[in-house]
Amino acid sequence: MGKIFLASICILHFFFTTNSIELDQEVIAQQEADLVAELPGQPPVKFRQYSGYITVEESHGRALFYWFFEAQDESSTKPLLLWLNGEANLLFVESPVGVGFSYTNTSSDLLHLGDAITANDSYAFLVNWFKRFPQYKPFEFYIAGESYAGHYVPQLAEKIFDANEESKENYINFKGFMIGNALMDDETDQTGMIDYAWDHAVISDQVYRDIKKTCNFSIEHDNDSCSAALDRYFQVYNIIDMYSLYVPICVENNSTKGFTMIEGVAPKLFSKYREWHQKPAGYDPCIDSYTEVYFNRPDVQEALHANVTKIGYNWTHCSDAIDKWNDAPASVLPIIKKLINGGIRVWVYSGDTDGRIPVTSTRLTLHKLGLNTTQEWTPWYNRQQVGGWTIIYDGLTFVTVRGAGHQVPTFAPRQAQQLVSHFLANQQLPSSAF
Repeated sequence: MGKIFLASICILHFFFTTNSIELDQEVIAQQEADLVAELPGQPPVKFRQYSGYITVEESHGRALFYWFFEAQDESSTKPLLLWLNGEANLLFVESPVGVGFSYTNTSSDLLHLGDAITANDSYAFLVNWFKRFPQYKPFEFYIAGESYAGHYVPQLAEKIFDANEESKENYINFKGFMIGNALMDDETDQTGMIDYAWDHAVISDQVYRDIKKTCNFSIEHDNDSCSAALDRYFQVYNIIDMYSLYVPICVENNSTKGFTMIEGVAPKLFSKYREWHQKPAGYDPCIDSYTEVYFNRPDVQEALHANVTKIGYNWTHCSDAIDKWNDAPASVLPIIKKLINGGIRVWVYSGDTDGRIPVTSTRLTLHKLGLNTTQEWTPWYNRQQVGGWTIIYDGLTFVTVRGAGHQVPTFAPRQAQQLVSHFLANQQLPSSAF
């Protein structure tokens, strides 16, 4: 779905039981209006899918676009989650407004976007989505996401956690969250990027030494010497894929595709550089070209009940409508610590070939939490092969996924499905081959 620069949209997951809720006629009519009867180019399928808009702010005309897939078999017993392959119910959400098909009728809203309004709108989306699909409200609820969702997910989780404490009116049965290759702390995220690039032979010893000597990643601003060193660091990622070091780049549009730099996003220092804002390409390095053509087809938009207000810009992977971000904390670690202490299940994972928010950054970040280790670094297995490594802290599990880039399910779908299934079941990953 559409994303703001590196931002993966939050994943919503519910754990289903066989309990049934009787729906009133208005709710049934709303669900039927969102039913996707036939999607152009899609082969015959055995599952139902819904898509449309959920209003999050009536006075401004703000609405978020969603796309929901029921599992092919026994959907009432399967989880609901975003982006992963497998037999599950899937809910995609394009957030914030200005991303993908999500829109606002108040153009000035795009000048006031930031972490806070994204969390507020995402929470409003959930409250109103449950009103449209009330059969899912009683069940266990999880959120997860990747990349800038390292901000989005904990912030939304805190919003739900606090609202549940304050009132039972819109209570959400929230149990846990999971974030992958996640932006969490400016200082360690940026430090880890440089360390990872040097350790993986991406930058020279000289560039590495210059950055270490002249840059202070605990502050927002750089000096001229640091800026020159970072320019040489980022130049490398014009010729290889920062999001997955060992896959090819898309040659056909590598030099012609533009993207918007967004002022004010985290991390404040690196986000000043054009290369920081380039989009992830995925396993097929040209996949963004194909999907942008498809989702801008009028018949596809009609089938998805999308672009009903005739937005004045095309659907893109990275929003060209947003160029300013008004608030982004330097660290979300206080929120994560708060939620761990509140009994919320937290898993963090890293694809280990990602140079954007590399495993090195995440390990440095997690050390800042100061959690006690309950199970030391150990391999986990996907069938006969090592899937990666894991360490369990008091209240948090960290997992690496071997050979996966920035968006783990794109590069390692089978391992990603295993990871999610164990997270939802609150089970440790297997420590031996099977």
